[in-house]
Amino acid sequence: MEVNVIAKDELRINEAIRAREVRVNSADGEQFGIMSLHDALHLAEEKHLDLVEIAPKAKPPVCRIMDYGKYLYEQQKREKEARKRQRTIDVKEVKLRIRIEDHDFEVKTKNAIRFLQGGDKVKVTIMFRGREMTHPELGEQLLNRMADQLQEIATVERKPKLEGRNMIMIVAPKSSK
Repeated sequence: MEVNVIAKDELRINEAIRAREVRVNSADGEQFGIMSLHDALHLAEEKHLDLVEIAPKAKPPVCRIMDYGKYLYEQQKREKEARKRQRTIDVKEVKLRIRIEDHDFEVKTKNAIRFLQGGDKVKVTIMFRGREMTHPELGEQLLNRMADQLQEIATVERKPKLEGRNMIMIVAPKSSK
């Protein structure tokens, strides 16, 4: 005697169904009504398809007559597509100093643009050293300059804010919708 062990997300098919009576539908939505399990299995066998229990908790359980292999294949295809479309958003960091040269600033801006076009958020950090802490307004001006350069492709998610010896601003890519 063969014993089928069924996982929670797995569906019972054919002889693994334990109910005496089942409500039967076809794959295209046609309803056959409530019938005995034996009759439902016979009907599925006539059509060369499987009887699949899709709602085991219903009274009586709902079964569908369909090609189980094809159903599993399409389910896997849908899951694969969903994983493909799913994208995690990373936070990339661009670090600046308060006395950065113009060319270096342009390079950092280009890096930020590249990250934003890749769909990632960018954390722009200005690191203060020593007496530079007495002029946080210079850091804010630098971050605002960066935000102005990025305004076409990004929105400022978090305004410049001083945290310890760093001033941080976070920009996110504008949604393409």
